[in-house]
Amino acid sequence: MSTTNSTTPPAAVAPPNFRAWLVVGLLAVVGCLNYLDRVMLTTMRTSLVEAIPMTDAQFGLLTSVFLWVYAVISPIGGYLSDRTSRAKVVLGSLFLWSAVTWMTAHATTFNELLLTRVLMGASEACYLPAALALIADYHRGPTRSLATGIHMIGISVGQGLGGLGGVLAERHDWTYAFRLFGIVGIVYSVLLVSTLRDRPTTPEEREQNAKFRVRFGEAVTSLFSSRSYIIALAFWGLAAVGGWAVLGWLPTLLGEKFHLTQGTAGMSATGYLQPATWIGLIVGGMWSDYASRRNPRGRLLVTICGLGIAAPAIFLGVNATTFGMAMAGFMIWSFGVAFVNSNMMPILCLIAHERYRATGYGILNLCSCLIGGVTIYLGGALRDAKIPVERIFDASVYIILICCVLLYLIKPAPAVVNPKP
Repeated sequence: MSTTNSTTPPAAVAPPNFRAWLVVGLLAVVGCLNYLDRVMLTTMRTSLVEAIPMTDAQFGLLTSVFLWVYAVISPIGGYLSDRTSRAKVVLGSLFLWSAVTWMTAHATTFNELLLTRVLMGASEACYLPAALALIADYHRGPTRSLATGIHMIGISVGQGLGGLGGVLAERHDWTYAFRLFGIVGIVYSVLLVSTLRDRPTTPEEREQNAKFRVRFGEAVTSLFSSRSYIIALAFWGLAAVGGWAVLGWLPTLLGEKFHLTQGTAGMSATGYLQPATWIGLIVGGMWSDYASRRNPRGRLLVTICGLGIAAPAIFLGVNATTFGMAMAGFMIWSFGVAFVNSNMMPILCLIAHERYRATGYGILNLCSCLIGGVTIYLGGALRDAKIPVERIFDASVYIILICCVLLYLIKPAPAVVNPKP
């Protein structure tokens, strides 16, 4: 069996051209729509329940079923983009979830609405593994983390714009936002057909690709035969626990500690953190790219530094005596943890064969979503048991420190085995 280097020395990699950065920009818009379309339903609860009566449990099920389907389909979406064209998977995913978004506006019963959330979860799950793998294909040298970070800013903007759903529902009706953004996504997917392409390959690469067919079982076997991938999976799962715990319970902490209204606490827990996240994505990406030129473990070490900044910042936020100090602490936390999102796919590229990157990320996404859902439930159980909300944040600090240790244990693979023909 022949072997090939898992990473190409930076000196041998040509700098990214205009198309490589154009792909990042195009995908950042797609990522924004991806998160906007999924989030806006949660921001229009009152308008939606007035139009389609449902219990609180049913309303919560709309989000839960999306998350469950999204998690299960993520590895399959990654596998499809490894086996076929990453660009076509992105385009197909965008068109389908935009069509489902438009269809959501025409639901008249709870069961119809629930079905659209199932379809939304399945269609959106194919996007992120394919998009990040496509960016990694174009940015093969010391721009990979920055390119990933810029794409993640698009996703973060989409999360922030989710509130538009509630605003538009108040001004028009609950269907307006779904009709509007569904059409926007469909039109954008058509426009991308002529501009979004897979990375051009050399004759040697095309000859090599023709010899191999990516198979799901072999992809999973290859990934889990790597000790570093298993460690990365554990890291990603624990990182999800820490992240969901802070984000899920920050509005409660702020409301109880500083006697804020529900709306003010909720807006503070998101509005203040978004700019810090954007800066962290750029700084973490640029710093990692710079470090990777001098040290094969550079991206790992920089991500550890980001988490090292984030952990004590939680203590600052929790123990602050003023609202300003608390928000400063959590903004620093948001800045530090953003290093993870800039670098997770680039780190995966260090330990997984390039033919299995999207599948590998899909499995990481599965783990993150499932554990995130469990974390939200356990947080509620702890609150029911009268555990102070501050203890949840204390636990997040120790989880982050464990994540630092796990990252340090990951070893870049000097070579990986080619898939069987």
